[in-house]
Amino acid sequence: MRRGAGLLALACATLGGALAQATVLEPAPVNDAAITSAAFPKNLSEYAFFQDGRGLDPAARVYPYALNTPLWSDGADKLRFIYLPEGTKLVADGEGLLKFPVGAAIIKTFAFGEGEERRLIETRVLLHRADGWVALPYRWNAEQTEATLALAGGRVELTTPAGEAISYAIPNKNQCKSCHGKDGQVIPIGPKARNLSVKWMGDMFKAGNLDHLPPGGATMPVWAGYTANSPAAPFARAYLDVNCAHCHQPGGGASNSGLDLRWEQHDPQAYGIGKRPVAAGRGAGEYDFSIVAGHPDESILLYRMNSAEPGIAMPELGKSSIDKDGVAVVRRWIAEMK
Repeated sequence: MRRGAGLLALACATLGGALAQATVLEPAPVNDAAITSAAFPKNLSEYAFFQDGRGLDPAARVYPYALNTPLWSDGADKLRFIYLPEGTKLVADGEGLLKFPVGAAIIKTFAFGEGEERRLIETRVLLHRADGWVALPYRWNAEQTEATLALAGGRVELTTPAGEAISYAIPNKNQCKSCHGKDGQVIPIGPKARNLSVKWMGDMFKAGNLDHLPPGGATMPVWAGYTANSPAAPFARAYLDVNCAHCHQPGGGASNSGLDLRWEQHDPQAYGIGKRPVAAGRGAGEYDFSIVAGHPDESILLYRMNSAEPGIAMPELGKSSIDKDGVAVVRRWIAEMK
C-alpha cells in the first residue's frame, strides 16, 4: 500500500509539475488571424495579446517597449507593446522607423491614475496586414474587463495628473489615419531606432527579434532626464519630432504648411526660423513667423503649442490641455537662439 501510494504521489507530483511548466512555458498564442484577416475584431481580447483581462500581462512574442521622448497626450501613461509573429523579426533602417513584418502589431494603451485608482481609457492597435497597416481604436469599459472597438471614437470625462478636468477624446478610425498617414498610406510613427533605448534594441537583437543594431545607438534624449542644466535644443527638437513631425513633414497631413519638424531636418528655415506661415489663418494670431529667434512670445509655433482652443491649438488631435513642460522646453530653446 505504501509503495502504491508513493507511486501515486509521485505521478501526481510529476503531472502537477508538468502542468505548471506548461503554464509557464506555453502561454496562449496570439490570434494571428485576427491581425491579418480583413475583419475588424469587436473586442480587444479577440487578439489575445494579453494573458489577463487588464491588458497588462503580455502573451508570447508580445514585447513591451518605451520611447526616449514620448508623445504627450494630456498626461496619460502609455503602455506600449510590439507583437511579432513566430519566425519573424524587425528590420532596422538606420536611425529611422523600424520595419515590421506582415502579421505584426503595435499596441498602445492610454491610462490615468496610479495603483488601484489606475483607469484604462483606450487601446489603439496598428495591424500590419498584407495590403498595409490598419489603425483601430478600442475603448475600455467601466469594469475595466474589456475594450470594445470604437470606430466612431468617443469622449471620456476625466481629471489629468495636473488636476485639470477635461473631456478626453478617443480618436475615430479616420482620425487615427490623419496622424499615421504619409503619402496616403497608414504607417507607425513611434518606434524609430533613434528614439528607442540602446538596451532595448540590444535585448531585441540578442533575442533574435531584430536583424541588426544600427551604428551609433539612440540619438534622441531621454525626456525624463531633462533638467535646467540640460541643453534645450536637442530636447526641443526631439519633442517637436515626436509630437508634430508625423504631420509636419513631406507627405504628412500638414505638408502644405511647408514646415518640416523632423529630427533629421537641419535647415533652420525649414523647421520654422524666419518662416512665414502658408495658411495658418487665425492659428497665426498676430504673429508673422513660425519661429522668431530669441523671441518665443512672437513665435507662431509656441503660440499654438500654448493654446487648447480649437482652431489654434497644435497638435490639433490628441490634446485637450496644454503640455506645460513641453512649452517650457521649446520656449527656452527659442529664447536662447541668436
